[in-house]
Amino acid sequence: MEIAIIGGGAAGFFAAISCKTHHPEATVTIYEKTDKLLAKVKISGGGRCNVTHACFTNSQLVKYYPRGEKQLKKAFAQFTTTDTVKWFESRGVRLKAEADGRMFPVTDSSQTIINCLLREIDRLGIIIQMQQPVISIEKETDKFKLTFRDNVIYVDKLIVATGGSPKLEGFDWLKKLGHSIESPVPSLFTFNMPNEPIKSLMGVSVGNVSVRIPGTKLKTEGPLLITHWGMSGPAILKLSAWGARVLKDLHYQFTIQINWLGTMNEDQAREILVEETRLHPKKKISNSNPFQLPNRLYMFLLSKIDINPEMTLEEVGKKNQNRLLNTLLNDEYKVKGKTTFKEEFVTCGGINLNEVYIETMESKVCQGLYFAGEVLDIDGVTGGFNFQAAWTTGFIAGKLG
Repeated sequence: MEIAIIGGGAAGFFAAISCKTHHPEATVTIYEKTDKLLAKVKISGGGRCNVTHACFTNSQLVKYYPRGEKQLKKAFAQFTTTDTVKWFESRGVRLKAEADGRMFPVTDSSQTIINCLLREIDRLGIIIQMQQPVISIEKETDKFKLTFRDNVIYVDKLIVATGGSPKLEGFDWLKKLGHSIESPVPSLFTFNMPNEPIKSLMGVSVGNVSVRIPGTKLKTEGPLLITHWGMSGPAILKLSAWGARVLKDLHYQFTIQINWLGTMNEDQAREILVEETRLHPKKKISNSNPFQLPNRLYMFLLSKIDINPEMTLEEVGKKNQNRLLNTLLNDEYKVKGKTTFKEEFVTCGGINLNEVYIETMESKVCQGLYFAGEVLDIDGVTGGFNFQAAWTTGFIAGKLG
């Protein structure tokens, strides 16, 4: 049996390994269009590779996927985060969980993961063909005809693991096989704020904030990072993932509202401020910072609402207290545009999940064709979830069930 896997990324590799493990007699070949293998694995997590997430309950795990939640319940029943950890550890790669749940190799190097996958490919005798972009795929009775630049091959089964495409045309060759495509739009991106002075605080991060987009249902919590172009960090990236289609419809021009105190409400915040004033009435407001915000941010917010930092707490008065609380809890900024990092590009969109048997990852419209990874209309928030979906769908597709 001849099996072709198109795409040399995480999903393609895992599909190939699963394929050869479940069908040792088969000839399994990975076709990669570029001269690089596992490119996203290499750069993910700042070069450390965020392999998966320490969420070991499937009903919780699926909640991290803006698209694909329902279908992934069935998929994770076959291969989940626990299986990922065991798979790598049984091959000598130990993983560790960080405080936020992200899991990395204990070496803190993505090369450890790459080496492990390459060793497994080598051990199983899987063939890799690089710089082999597929020009076309045709189904001929019970075989697939794959046309490359310089040759044509016929295979019995085909697994497509080409990743997401930023443009709809990138899926044309799959549409020709009868599949309908959910239009791709960017997910996981940062917010540009060209006219907002808060950019001067680049490098400042806040441990936990609540961010919402007025006029929509979009709201997330998490750490936030101020950058030289605007805002980033898990809170922003999560918002961009859940709001991928909404924000595109807004042409990436919208207002965000930030509660710098996370989940704290007005009554709780007021109580802290009043108590601080009662205990330290002569203290300058600039030296107070009772909410433990980064000092540069606190000073910026005082300046934003024209509160003199030299004032003592007792001089601030109720009116200024109200203005400060309103800014801490309902601060607003104008977003104009987004920044996506090309190498880590994640798309919302891809193969319509209604056209795939999730239990096997086989196409419902073209027998013998399977899918794995981001080519499907599945995407997760930041934190190792997209890799977990790649390992899971790759493992299932490779079984050729």
